[in-house]
Amino acid sequence: MSIEVTLLGTGSPIPNPDRAGPATLVRAGDATVLVDCGRGVVMRLVGAGVLPVGLTAVLLTHLHSDHITDLNDIVTTHWVMATEPTPLAVYGPPGTQAVIDALLAMLGPDQQYRLDHHADLTEPPQVEVTEVEPGDSFTVGDATVIVGATDHRPVTPTVGFRISHGGESAVLAGDTVPCETLDELCSGADLYVQTVIRADLVQLLPNARIQDILDYHSTVEQAAQTAARAGVGTLVLTHYVPPLVPGQEDEWRALAAAHFDGPIVLGDDLTRIAAAQ
Repeated sequence: MSIEVTLLGTGSPIPNPDRAGPATLVRAGDATVLVDCGRGVVMRLVGAGVLPVGLTAVLLTHLHSDHITDLNDIVTTHWVMATEPTPLAVYGPPGTQAVIDALLAMLGPDQQYRLDHHADLTEPPQVEVTEVEPGDSFTVGDATVIVGATDHRPVTPTVGFRISHGGESAVLAGDTVPCETLDELCSGADLYVQTVIRADLVQLLPNARIQDILDYHSTVEQAAQTAARAGVGTLVLTHYVPPLVPGQEDEWRALAAAHFDGPIVLGDDLTRIAAAQ
């Protein structure tokens, strides 16, 4: 097995007791990569057998609150569980450094309490931020990461990541509508992980703020169309709006299957998918 994806959190900003916020774990070669940090991410990481201190890097697709709300928990737990000063590598779009600076300032009192109390804790958290742009590439462990542009306007900038190792690749698109740059990023990928909404169900909700999400997220059908155009191996759906209700899986899958004839995966938190299936 070269690449394995685990859906840590398949929820959305709408609180749900059964689904943590948006977060995906990618194991690629010797790299263990967390993509986005929605609510409950540390609990789900542990459920997947990974502690924050075991992460090789954190990748952020964009800075919407539901995708970074528990980044503070990753930073703090990584720090206090490390047996020696260990930098946490964070990659994200422009603006990420400012978010980390503000996050560390918010955690300032907690950090001082811990430094005062633990004799073996002598330095504050070390977070090494790399702000990335579409077209950039970098290595995480022995995996390669390519950055692509996505379209979640008016949220900008937003990016997706293509993680490759051993001839396999997984694309983590984040929140986006279909666009040419997304097709390019996904081209020929083994796994394509896309956040999705059910437009037909959202349209039934009498709430203007909910209706607003329709114009900047991929629908299930649009994600399947992107998968078909890009020739991906397996389509993986996550970040379900409204929440995926047990027993509805076949209904959601059928909407995608009308446009994509490959394997379609959706499920609960901690669902695992191997690139080579």
